[in-house]
Amino acid sequence: MIGAGSWGTTFGKILADGGAHVTMWARRPELAHEIAEAKRNSQYLPGVNLPRAMTATPHLSEALEGAEQVYLSIPSQSVRQNLTALRPLLSTSDVPIVSLMKGVEQRTGLRMSQVIEQGLDCDPARIAVASGPNLALEIAREQPTAAVISSLNLETAEAVARRARNRYFRSFVNTDVTGTEFGGVLKNLIAVAIGIVDGVGYGENTKASIITRGLVEMTDFAVAFGAQPETLQGLAGLGDLIATCQSPLSRNNTAGRLLGQGYSFQNVVKQMQQTAEGLASVAPILQLARGAGVEMPIVEQVKRVLDGTMDPRDIAPHLTTDDDTPQGERTQNGTTGRGGALRRALERALDQLRHGGGSASGDRP
Repeated sequence: MIGAGSWGTTFGKILADGGAHVTMWARRPELAHEIAEAKRNSQYLPGVNLPRAMTATPHLSEALEGAEQVYLSIPSQSVRQNLTALRPLLSTSDVPIVSLMKGVEQRTGLRMSQVIEQGLDCDPARIAVASGPNLALEIAREQPTAAVISSLNLETAEAVARRARNRYFRSFVNTDVTGTEFGGVLKNLIAVAIGIVDGVGYGENTKASIITRGLVEMTDFAVAFGAQPETLQGLAGLGDLIATCQSPLSRNNTAGRLLGQGYSFQNVVKQMQQTAEGLASVAPILQLARGAGVEMPIVEQVKRVLDGTMDPRDIAPHLTTDDDTPQGERTQNGTTGRGGALRRALERALDQLRHGGGSASGDRP
């Protein structure tokens, strides 16, 4: 496990509780020592005891020695420089590389799996991504949840999913890497918007409206880049959106709430002890959206709040229209007149019930 923050340590615990021996790489020697000797990570997971099968080291070569799978959990904007150090250590290996990161690279707009492919010069079939409603502290406390593991190669996704499961954590699989990654990125942006209106003091109607219309924006954007719309109704989309928008444990929700309370972007960054990936992803996502002709009024207004050009109390992106003509409740991806994202979600839920809780398409156990 490369990275010993809250999510990296939590996922290491998931793997160890599922029977794996896990070696964490921590940049700071004192953190590596605490994980290895005390079986704690008091800064990021206070009060959580880590399994005996977890150890840690500040040396990359030690962390990677004998690894059967390699997991990356580092801030998205520093991934490329970390890959430079990892590349010679993985040059003769063909083990799966798993991204736990939910962001896009600011300079290039690339998803994390694409940055990994470039940075390691490896076959994309070796790369998997994990996403879903994954609030680290809840999972570290062994509260039941699920995730989706996605890879262009189904065998790679299944190999990772077999490791990433235990009595409180279940992994599903799909092959829609684009949809899975963009779901994890885009829900952060909607969570910032929810945090803003929460900080302002608006109530549940406002938040429910933004979450619902946010799902439409997420689906339109992801489909424009080749994703399957069903993926955005699954764990990496709707599931992660709900968890991230409603929980005070969400870093993006917290960042938005501070913005809504009147703090400047710079002051929010100073106050946040951990990275809120949504703040860094707003600009590159909007650039991609404009290039693809996708309208994202919620994300546009979040950017204006971040830039200081909009009063947080004026944020109402779900009310934004070009004119006063009533609009249909639909997405832009060919589902006009059929209820859009909501109808597909209901159809999928009914389909799962007919199949005894399984899924005929999309995320598979």
